[in-house]
Amino acid sequence: MPATAMSAVPHVSGRTRTGRLVIYAIALAIGLALAVAPFIFPDVRSQEVAARICVFIVLVASYDLLIGYTGIVSFAHTMFFGLGAYGAAIALKQMGPGWDAVFLGGGAGILAAAVLAALIGVLSLRVKAIFFAMVTLAAASVMLVLASQLSEITNGEDGLVYAIPALFKPATKLLTNANGRVETLFGVALNGKLALYYFVFLTSAAMFWLLTRIVRSPLGSVLEAIRENEMRTEALGYRVVAYRTAVFVIAAIVAAIAGVVWAVWLRYTGPASTLSFSIMIDILLMVVIGGMGTMVGSIIGVTLMSLAQYYLKDLMAAAAEATASIPLLPHVLEPDRWLLWLGLLFILLVYFFPAGIAGTLMRKGAH
Repeated sequence: MPATAMSAVPHVSGRTRTGRLVIYAIALAIGLALAVAPFIFPDVRSQEVAARICVFIVLVASYDLLIGYTGIVSFAHTMFFGLGAYGAAIALKQMGPGWDAVFLGGGAGILAAAVLAALIGVLSLRVKAIFFAMVTLAAASVMLVLASQLSEITNGEDGLVYAIPALFKPATKLLTNANGRVETLFGVALNGKLALYYFVFLTSAAMFWLLTRIVRSPLGSVLEAIRENEMRTEALGYRVVAYRTAVFVIAAIVAAIAGVVWAVWLRYTGPASTLSFSIMIDILLMVVIGGMGTMVGSIIGVTLMSLAQYYLKDLMAAAAEATASIPLLPHVLEPDRWLLWLGLLFILLVYFFPAGIAGTLMRKGAH
C-alpha cells in the first residue's frame, strides 16, 4: 500500500470501534437487566422503575427519530403519548377491563395521534424550525387544557382510574402446581403481575426494534440527509415535506402506542402522568444525555435519568447519614437538595459528553 494511502487510514478508528463496542455492551447489559428485572428486583418500586424505563426508551427513541435523525424540533410528543393513554383509559373505564377496550380505545387514540400529526405536519413543516416548534408547543398546551377541562370524559385533573384485563391481575395464576397453588420461578410467583411486566417489556422491545429498522433502512438515510442539508436533499429529487410529515406521523404513532402500554401498566391516566410539560423536558434531557441521532443512546439516557430520579434522593440520604460527623457536608447532601445535584450531574455530563454519552463515545476520534 502506498504511503499516502496508508496515511489516509485514520489511526484512531480503533478507538471509535472500541467506543461503539462499549456503548453496545452497556445497552445490552441494560436490556438483559430489564429482561430479568422481576427476578433480580422483585420489589414493587424496582419493577415500577424497570417498566418506566421500558416505556420511556420507546418514547425517547421515537422522539430521537424526529430531533436526532431528521432535525425536527417538536414539543408535542407528550400530546401523542397522552392520546394513546387516554384512548385506552377511557375505553377501559367505559367498557370494562377487557382486551376489546384496550384494542378499540388504544387504536382510537393511536389513530387520533396519526391524524393530528399528519395535519400538523402538512400545515406546519413548510415553515422554519422555530415556528414549527411553537406550533407544536401550542398544540400540546391546548391538549393539556382539554384533558383538564373535559371532566365528563377525562375526569379532569383527578384523571381516570380503571381495571385492566384479568390476565394482568396479581390474583391471576399463570401456572399452578398439583395443590392448586401458583408456581414460582426463582422465588417469583408466576402470576398476572409478572404477565403485566412482560407485556410492557416485550411490546417496548418490539417497538424499539422497529425504530432501529427504520433508521437503518433507506428511509433513515434520507432522513439524515434532510437533517444535514434540506435544500440539497430537495435538489436531489426527494420531497422533503412529504418525508418530514411521514416521519412525524411514524413518531406520533409509536409515542401513542407507548401511551397505551403506560396506561395499562399504571391503571391510571391523568394530565400529570401523560401530558405535562415536565415529561417533555424529561424526554429532551434523556435524548441529550444519551446522544441525539443514536438509537442506542435512548437506552442509556432513559436508564440514567430514571435511576437518578428514583434513587438519587435515597443515595444522598445514605451519604448524609454516613458523613454526619463531618461539618457542613451532611447539609450539602441533604436529600431535599437532590434536584440541585441532579442539575449538577446533568451539567457535568453535557460538559464531558457534548454529543451525549453514546454520541461522544461512538464518534470520538472520528475526525
